[in-house]
Order: sequence, then structure tokens, then C-alpha cells
Amino acid sequence: MFSSRRHTPQGARRSLALARHGMVCTSQTLASSAGLECLRRGGNAVDAAVTAAALLGVVEPYNTGIGGDCFMLIWKAGGGEGGNGSAATEGGTLYGLNGSGRAPATATLEEYQRRGLSEVPLLGMLAVTVPGAVDAWSTALARFGRGSLADALAPAIAYAEEGFAVSEIVARDWALCARAGFLSRPDAARTFTVDGEAPRVGAVFRLPEMARSLRLIAAGGRDVFYRGELAERLARYSADNDGLLTRADLEAHTSTWVEPIATDYRGHRLFELPPNGQGLTALIALNILECFDVAAHALASPETWHLRIEAIKLAFADRARFIADPEHARVPVAELLSKDYAQGRAAMIHPGKALDDPAPGPFRSSDTVYLTAADAEGNVVSLINSLYGPFGAGMVAGDTGICLQNRGRGFVLDARHPNCIAPGKRPFHTIIPAMLCRDGRPLVSFGVMGGDVQPQGHLQVVSNLVDFGLNIQEALDEPRFNYLGGLAVAIEDAAGDEIRQGLLARGHQVGGESAALGRGGFGGGQGIMIDPATRVYWGGSDRRKDGCAVGW
Repeated sequence: MFSSRRHTPQGARRSLALARHGMVCTSQTLASSAGLECLRRGGNAVDAAVTAAALLGVVEPYNTGIGGDCFMLIWKAGGGEGGNGSAATEGGTLYGLNGSGRAPATATLEEYQRRGLSEVPLLGMLAVTVPGAVDAWSTALARFGRGSLADALAPAIAYAEEGFAVSEIVARDWALCARAGFLSRPDAARTFTVDGEAPRVGAVFRLPEMARSLRLIAAGGRDVFYRGELAERLARYSADNDGLLTRADLEAHTSTWVEPIATDYRGHRLFELPPNGQGLTALIALNILECFDVAAHALASPETWHLRIEAIKLAFADRARFIADPEHARVPVAELLSKDYAQGRAAMIHPGKALDDPAPGPFRSSDTVYLTAADAEGNVVSLINSLYGPFGAGMVAGDTGICLQNRGRGFVLDARHPNCIAPGKRPFHTIIPAMLCRDGRPLVSFGVMGGDVQPQGHLQVVSNLVDFGLNIQEALDEPRFNYLGGLAVAIEDAAGDEIRQGLLARGHQVGGESAALGRGGFGGGQGIMIDPATRVYWGGSDRRKDGCAVGW
């Protein structure tokens, strides 16, 4: 795992970044640079992570922003105060922060039914939940940061005001969003297009309205967003557009410190955030995969790909049935993470035949950015910030420059389901930061963005690292699959014909890269490995994004 390129069939597409004092890995180079500069100026990993996250809301505005949600895993080296929202391990403490927003107080099942809806719309104000990111940033900085929220927002404000050069993959994805109609509303079109078109690669793009909102938050803190001028403007915009979000909903919002959940995988321990996020899905899948000797097969073999796909397929069946807001429904986390339960699920996997849409197990009793940062003291942050769909709900709140997320889409409109919409309830959430530990310390801080791809990416990256000894850059760059449901699975072209034919022979319905469009693609990950002998940081950044790993 701690070696240079192994020259696997695909191999790493770029060199590792290695550094002793700090590391930042993001999906866009300007954000990586801003986070690194924060570290060099004396900030810690939390300061750097929030700085990078805020800037990504400017330079990747279709993926993230202050109108979205945020989740974090924070490793505090050398111990900490422990208590609420932590998992103590040797050498430090791991904290979990759930910064997801809740449904408005009037978001009842009856209200959606009264409007003639059988599902929450993809776009529009009825998909909007309370944005949680600003409070999450503020909460994390207040507890662990060295600088202020204003310090963290400064680079985002500067780039929004002065303009930034649109990077290559961002330009491509931005154009796809515009052509798909996600920027069709007047405020969205005015804010995020040039005469109705997405900015081209290399164009200098400015977001003055977003800059003004960021300046208000920098001056007045999170209360400006949840209780002050911006809260009033968001609530007024909602009312004008037949939405349910009110100022009272914003005022009631708070982030929650939560205890991370984990499972052991071949001598390693993977930590995720608990529901309402889908991190549990990745843990279930790894427990199932652990029942098989994956390393007995080649990494680039149909056998390895089949076992991984089937493990994910079974975990997704449990995800669909059980994951919801634990404050409103019982989520049987302990039962789902039982190794005995995993053995029972693994027994359903046939080495030569694909499962077709399996049922969840019995019991006796979306568009996102991911980043990770580490500092000289050994503190590590794994962070995801998201609007869910491209440009969220497609609703930009007047002249605020704030694009509102469509996380309400994560609810179902079925009174019998634990994830049914209800006032003040958090929706099923796709965004999941992760941290892989060994011997009581972080070994890899990583994440893979892309909606349903995220737990699939976690499974594939962890298996690449643990089963096949790849380093983080190799583990991220290896070809991936995206399980789409039933027998359908999309695979990257780089996987090769042997894998494609081997999966087809087992009954999988195999699609190419185009099959994954609009379904999260194949994700985009970032990761930092920490060498246990030297404490040197090894940074990796996914070839599928514009970003980079940088350190000092």
C-alpha cells in the first residue's frame, strides 16, 4: 500500500503527491491551492477543509455551494475532549458532524398529496430542504479551527468577485447542465450562464451576487444566513415561488455531532457517518465482500468485479429498505453490520450467476464535491459538500447568488416507509466521507463523490487498497463500475473486454460509459494516505476530475 506505482493493468495516471507538513486534495486546483495556503499560514486541517469547500462552491457551482449540505469526519490527533459525536481510538479521537438540513415544518405527506404528487419533484422549491453547509462550517471551525469563518471564506469571495478561469472538466459538466435545462429559470440563467450558455473552458467567470452573500456571512457569521438578512431573502423567495421553506425553518436549523459507525475489513477499520447518510451501505458491502478471498483472483478479473458488484447489489437492497433519519425511524445499524448477517447475505452470491434485484435482509428483532486535508499536527478532515442534483433544485434565490439544494428528492411519499417525508426530518443522504484506520490511527482519509456511486466507490477503493496493496493514487485511478439496479451495471471502457465478457457470461446486463450518464458517472475521488512509519502524507487525486493533491 505504501509503494510507488505497481504497474497494474491500468496503473496510476499521475504521480502521488508526498509531503511532511500538510496535504490538501480536492477536485479543482484552485481549491487545493487555497487550502494549502491556509495550512502554510498557520491554519489547521479544519481551516483548510472549510476554505477549500467554500471555494469549490464558486469554481464548481453546479456541484456545491452555501445552499447545500455538508458532512465531515474530523480526526483530532493526540486525543480530544471526547464525548458527543466522537469515537475514541488510540492516538486520537474521530468526530462526526452531520451538517444536513431538514424538511420544512409544513412538508407533510398530506401537503404533497394535496398537490397531486406521488414523488418529490427533482426541481423546484418543493425539493428544497434547509441548507446545512454554512452552519456545518461554522460549527466545525468553532470547535476545532484556528481561524474564523471570515478567514475561510476570503478566497471564495475573492474568486467570486474577481473571476476565475473555468477548468476543463468543470466547463464540460457545466455545459451539460445548461443543455439539460437545469439553468432554465431566469435567476439561475442570469447568475450561471453567459447569454444562456455555460462558460467555455478558460473563460474568466464572475459571481458578484454570490460574492455579496459570502461577504455578508463573513461579516455577520452563520446567523446572517439562518436568522438575518439572507434568511429573510431566502424565505421571501420560497414564498414567491410556492415553496415551503420559511424563516422559522432556517432559524431552527442546527448541525449535529454524531458518533461514526465502522466495520472491520481484513485488519483495517473503515469509519463512516451514520444514517441519515448512506455510509452504512459501504460497510454492509465490505462485510459481505470480506466473506470471499478476493485477493485469490486478479484485480482486473471478472471474478473480482462480479463479487464486488454482487456485494454492492445486496447492500443497496438494504439501503433502500432501512436507511432514514434515526430521529424519526428505527434504523437497525447494529444488526445490518453484524458479521453473521453478512455471512447470510454472502451465501446468496453465486460465483457464476448475477443476482436479479435481491430483497433486503430479514431480521428477528447525487452532484457533490469531496475533499480531504491533513496538517502538521496529524489532524485529518474528510469532507463532502453537495447540492445533490446539478445546480440543486435549479432555484437561485433572486439576486443572492445562492443555488438551493434539492435534497428533498431523497424522501419518499409512502407512509409505510421509514424515509417518508415529514416536518423537521432529514432525508436519505448520499454524501459520505470516509476514513480507513489501522492500529487505532487513520491510514487513509478518502471519499468518492457521485450520488449512488459513493458507496460503490468506497468498496472498490478499499478493496484496491487492502486486497491488492495499491497506493491511493492507483486505487482511485483503477477502472470502476456503477451498479444501476436489477442486473444492469455500467463499466468504464478502460475495464477491458475480458471483464465485460466475463460479466455478461454471469448474467449481468453490462453497459458502457454512456449508461452511467446522469447516474453519477463513475465518481471522482480524493484521498490522503498517512505512512505509519514516517508520518509522511501521500496524496491522490482522481483522474476523472480537474483537481490535484498538493502538500508542503
